[in-house]
Amino acid sequence: MADVSDDGTNQLGAYLRARRALVTPESVGLPPSAGRRVAGLRREEVSMLAGISADYYIRLERGRDKHPSVQVLAALARVLQLDELEEEYLLSLAATRPRPKRRPRPERVPARLHQLLAGVQLPAFVEGRAFDVLASNSLAVALSPRLQPGYNRLRSLLLDPEEQAFQQNWTRSTEGLIAAFRKSIGDDIDNPRFVELVGELALSSDRFRTLWTRHDVRDLEGGTTTVNHPVVGELQLHRDKLPVDGLLLVLYYADQGSESDEKLRLLASTVQGSPALRSGV
Repeated sequence: MADVSDDGTNQLGAYLRARRALVTPESVGLPPSAGRRVAGLRREEVSMLAGISADYYIRLERGRDKHPSVQVLAALARVLQLDELEEEYLLSLAATRPRPKRRPRPERVPARLHQLLAGVQLPAFVEGRAFDVLASNSLAVALSPRLQPGYNRLRSLLLDPEEQAFQQNWTRSTEGLIAAFRKSIGDDIDNPRFVELVGELALSSDRFRTLWTRHDVRDLEGGTTTVNHPVVGELQLHRDKLPVDGLLLVLYYADQGSESDEKLRLLASTVQGSPALRSGV
């Protein structure tokens, strides 16, 4: 697998190396030095600032000690300038224990969600852990043809020129979705769907390779986005994500009475009476 966690067994070490490379000496109060050959902090600098021995820190990065104490991890999180979510992720990597391989269960969309998609008067779709679109309604597809079953949102965002033009802030969108994908994977690095998708994107997308090596993690949350629709033009939309049975129900909507709301209603008028779309699961 293309760098889910270096060799797939030392996730903790891979994460420490990636985050160390992002911290500048100046940001932690160290003077810059000429001829620095590494990006970010040296191992010795991290260990000094965290109050642990350099030998022990090297063992952590190399996977020789995968279960440091919470106190050590808290010190490393401080030095590496991790936020609360990133520190939680670091703790989860250190807490991982060997376990038998799990057979992934098929992601099935409950019948009640299909009924909801058919009845809701907003663009809505259901996605799985790898951001595969599993079901959607016709208004979601009218908003973007990439929001129909069989598409993967991460692949579309990185490889489809139409999706890149659709996203007004493509750079920020890729940062957020790739970081959320790593958080979604967690320690489930043997899942065949994750292996397949990471391998494909690592081979075909420079942007994916660049961001993947940073080991950023982020919760997959809602928010506000601006898109460029080829028919109705620019839309400012809110996006809510609701967890249902291990899946996510995603809905788009505009501020009531806004120009984007009027455009969304115009788009809805073109698809009235069209059935909801669903995958075979």
